[in-house]
Amino acid sequence: MDQTLKPSKSSYLKFFQLLVLAHLYFCSGITQVTKTVKDVAVLSCGYNISTDELKRVRIYWQKHDEMVLAVISGNVKVWPKYENRTFTDISNNLSIVILALRLSDNGKYTCVIQKNKTGSYKREHLSSVMLSVRADFPVPSITELENPSTNLKRITCSTAGGFPKPQLSWLENGKELNASNTSISQDPETELYSISSELDFNVKNNHSFKCLVKYGDLTVSNSFDWQGYKPSPSFLKLPWYGLIPLLIILTVIVIVTTAGIRRCLHNRLPARLPERRRNRESIEMEVISPMSTCFAEESG
Repeated sequence: MDQTLKPSKSSYLKFFQLLVLAHLYFCSGITQVTKTVKDVAVLSCGYNISTDELKRVRIYWQKHDEMVLAVISGNVKVWPKYENRTFTDISNNLSIVILALRLSDNGKYTCVIQKNKTGSYKREHLSSVMLSVRADFPVPSITELENPSTNLKRITCSTAGGFPKPQLSWLENGKELNASNTSISQDPETELYSISSELDFNVKNNHSFKCLVKYGDLTVSNSFDWQGYKPSPSFLKLPWYGLIPLLIILTVIVIVTTAGIRRCLHNRLPARLPERRRNRESIEMEVISPMSTCFAEESG
């Protein structure tokens, strides 16, 4: 005898439940919103009501199991963590607006609408929004500081406004260098980090440094190139008023040297004058002698 299996009532019930869950899943699809720290996020509930309906509707916004905001009988209540930076925009699909985003604002936000039907509130709408808050470090800046000595130069690398906690390294030709005065700080309100580090190097050599900042699985970096040179003598780097003592000393040396030369010339000049006179007289005698001889011959 042929027997046909008939679906049981429990099978129909399970199938109906699956249809309801599928409907809720597709009707309450999760929207993705990505923002950066300190930015503004608008999370839409995706549901519109008239002003008249507002007093007969309850609106709940929550993050996971934590309440964010509720509108009951037209009155808005904001929970302490979101006070002074979160409000609702009824005219824009019952959205909530979160100002000055923090890293802790990351997560799934759920909007629940309940309507008063026959004296009791029943769920009318459900939707979720996944909010992702990023905090990327900007490219670090490298600046020159005051040199600690004639042959050494000091530079600093810094960046701020990122998360998670960063690490900073100085590299040259792939080799990590010894840095100094590395400091890390975190803003207690925004939870963002700042980092800076200093590096000293010899100015006589050529260098190509890389400042590398690593946070989580991400990195940012910047480079600094230096052309070596021989430092000038320290006195050439003095300000103009620092050269006054040097100029005075040089002036005294010139005066003393000039006076000594004049004195030496003055002492030697009298000794040479009689000799020059004798030489001049002998020359005159030589010139006059032939002439006197001629005159003597003619008279004879």
